[in-house]
Amino acid sequence: MDKNYYAILMAGGVGSRFWPVSTTDLPKQFHDMLGSGDTLIQKTFSRLSKIIPTENILILTNERYNNLVLEQLPMVKQEQILLEPAMRNTAPCILYASLKIQKKNPNAVMVVAPSDHWIEDEAAFSRDLEQCFTFCQQQNALMTLGIQPTFPNTGFGYIEFDKADANPIKKVNQFREKPDYETAKSFLEAGNFLWNGGIFIWSVASITEAFEEFQPQMNALFQQGLKSFNTEKEKQFIHTNYEKTANVSIDYAVMEKAKNVYVLPATFDWNDLGTWGSLHDKLDKDDNNNTVVNATVILENASNNIIRSEAKKLVVIDGLDDYIIVDNENVLMIYPKSKEQDIKRITALASKL
Repeated sequence: MDKNYYAILMAGGVGSRFWPVSTTDLPKQFHDMLGSGDTLIQKTFSRLSKIIPTENILILTNERYNNLVLEQLPMVKQEQILLEPAMRNTAPCILYASLKIQKKNPNAVMVVAPSDHWIEDEAAFSRDLEQCFTFCQQQNALMTLGIQPTFPNTGFGYIEFDKADANPIKKVNQFREKPDYETAKSFLEAGNFLWNGGIFIWSVASITEAFEEFQPQMNALFQQGLKSFNTEKEKQFIHTNYEKTANVSIDYAVMEKAKNVYVLPATFDWNDLGTWGSLHDKLDKDDNNNTVVNATVILENASNNIIRSEAKKLVVIDGLDDYIIVDNENVLMIYPKSKEQDIKRITALASKL
């Protein structure tokens, strides 16, 4: 394994669209959403550790999830867990982690990966990542792994690359916001658009230089604490100063502004597991397209449903089509899959009860 390879594992999200299983106290990355025996963060850590030394994988998460990370990843040391005292989107935490890594190893190349995505072909993922690492060791480049679109999805941002570029790694023309359906269809027909899966690769030199150019205020704030990084004084600096940073994503902060952005079209299947419907797509189904997770069921005249139960009871369903049925200790949810984007709103309503 190359000692210059590093990873930042993003594990601070709440996953509110997977309510009532995913909650603020126990978000989806800490659940076995696939019924595989491993939680999503365990699966992602295992995938990355195939080519990145375990000690070089840093986990970015909220302070409240520190013990969960230590419980689920016992091979990780406390100093590998970077705790955010406030929710500030992806740019500040990526800069924070990048400066820590750079101070330890100025020759490092790193991948930033969400902790809750589904990737089946892990060998293909490793090959793609190695290709990106090699490119970023040789070039001043900010890279992303673009996902081959399979349908006109309106829930993802898109990456437009140069159609004339015959190289395996393409120059990015621009990032495009989540489109409406007709625009998404035109993207697929054009053939030079990829889904933005939020997986980024770069050298620490390239990304810190980009922050210095495009986010000078944020960079100046973290530079004030640079002496304390990787020492016992780091925690106090972060606790005092982190909430002063801008609340901005890495896409807005850097990627959409930079000119040295490249994309490798991914060769692996991918799903962001953002909703119950996307989970249904990836799990085994019965003859009527029903998915059952951790439940004992009797199904009659039922089709296209996802059923999950954490309660030790028989679930009987008759006459439902295209529904999400989730039963846990505190909540029973029976909700149309076609309205799953509204679950975030329902979660907010439930929190007030």
